[in-house]
Amino acid sequence: MLEFAICNELQHADGLTLAQQAEVAAALGYVGLELAPDTLGLAPHSMDAGDIYAIRGIVERAGVRVTGLHWLLSGYPDASITDPAKWDETQTILIGLIDLCARLGGSVLVHGSPAQRGRPAGMTSEQLIDHLASFFAPVAKAAQAAGVTYCIEPLSRQETDTITTVAEGAALVEAVGNPAFRTMIDCKAAGLDEPPVAELIRTWVPTGLIGHIHANDTNLGAPGMGRDPFPDIVRALLETQWSGPIGVEPFRTLIDARVTAAIGIATMRACEKAAQ
Repeated sequence: MLEFAICNELQHADGLTLAQQAEVAAALGYVGLELAPDTLGLAPHSMDAGDIYAIRGIVERAGVRVTGLHWLLSGYPDASITDPAKWDETQTILIGLIDLCARLGGSVLVHGSPAQRGRPAGMTSEQLIDHLASFFAPVAKAAQAAGVTYCIEPLSRQETDTITTVAEGAALVEAVGNPAFRTMIDCKAAGLDEPPVAELIRTWVPTGLIGHIHANDTNLGAPGMGRDPFPDIVRALLETQWSGPIGVEPFRTLIDARVTAAIGIATMRACEKAAQ
């Protein structure tokens, strides 16, 4: 049976406390929360051990767990993975978030954050991969030491000009050359720029380079809120024996965040049942 986590930022925006978010996740059948760090407070990368322990306890008392982190730099508008003048500060933030993820019991960090990854002017795609590999090498080393997986997220060309396809993400993974550093498939981004997503899953999951899956519709809703072919996507996940938690990551609500989360997991479960 596939496992699903719900990304927490829409519930946070609706005013739900972390305890309430965890209770919603448990009630709907999610195994956990995938947290956006900036929903946890200011400077989450430097959070002290006591606060981390408290957050983990709040989530686990509801019967779910923290599966990982995403939107890593959304609370750090001045950070950059492409501007060398900001590399030291940004690496410090990301290494702190790696520690946070591990202490919370999470297993994966998803690096999207389009505003902090603009391509330097005049840089070719090959130069960009080498440039990013230099930045991510110490980050990957920290992830490996912490026992977590760090994923560069290919985003749509509407959002960024830096790593916009799974192949580009895979090229960066190979350049970094650390098993703790991988890429991932975001159904919304991939559905916009390189459909069909099911075929991407069948092509890339068997390579071992994919560390995470985000389930969302190209209309920015949860699975079931649009017309994307989630029956095919789920069938591909089952065929490739995907075993990690799948993060349901809508960017907008239908009625409210709880209803949206309910639609997302109900759609994925119905597709899973139909495929078996």
